[in-house]
Amino acid sequence: MADDELGAARWKRVVLKLSGQAFSPSGGSGADGASIDGDVVSQLATEIVDARRNLGVDVAVVVGGGNIWRGMTGAGAGMDRAQSDYMGMLATVINALALQDALERLDQPTRVQTAIQMAQVAEPYIRRRAMRHLERGRVVILAGGLGNPFFTTDTPAALRAAEIDADAILKGTHSGIDGVYSADPRSDPAAVKLDELSYMDVLNRGLKVMDPTSITFCMDHALPIVVFDVLHHGNIRRVLVGRERIGTLVR
Repeated sequence: MADDELGAARWKRVVLKLSGQAFSPSGGSGADGASIDGDVVSQLATEIVDARRNLGVDVAVVVGGGNIWRGMTGAGAGMDRAQSDYMGMLATVINALALQDALERLDQPTRVQTAIQMAQVAEPYIRRRAMRHLERGRVVILAGGLGNPFFTTDTPAALRAAEIDADAILKGTHSGIDGVYSADPRSDPAAVKLDELSYMDVLNRGLKVMDPTSITFCMDHALPIVVFDVLHHGNIRRVLVGRERIGTLVR
């Protein structure tokens, strides 16, 4: 396929942030019954491989675990919050291994790195090692959050993006939500999609893009964020090429 048909990516290295619920088309969580949809994982893997091979983009993926367990759910039921969050970190590793398997079935070299050491299934997160993997064309999947409770997986997405010199964060949404809206479009028919926002707009309006800590960090480090529907076929490529207005850009 010719280069002009493929298009050129506007960023050389990105962090793709996937919530655990993106792995489950029903949006299920631990409270509703854990699930990983193999077809969804295969679709995500195919599009990540396309970005790596055909667009030449270095891709690191930060995965959540909400389809299996959410720390806040356990805490709400009376469980110790720190203990519940550690369970959530382990859930992210399950999703990371599922994505790794799908990528490697497509012959894409992949490494899983975790913030909590578990040498039998993954490498520990080491910044320079992660960067070397990316330079060698491997996809790096980052699991285990930060290794500390009380943080969402938005925070490691922002922090790791800065650490590995990523050019942007691509935050994939699910359930048909294709960007940031003025209100929840599932409950408010008057909600309006917002094509572009500043970091301060997000903070001042309390918009649900990423948690405030992560937004502030991205602002301090001039990391653009694109919020888009990751389950719409071909959207990862569209966001990377940038010829179409996809999702919401925060910068």
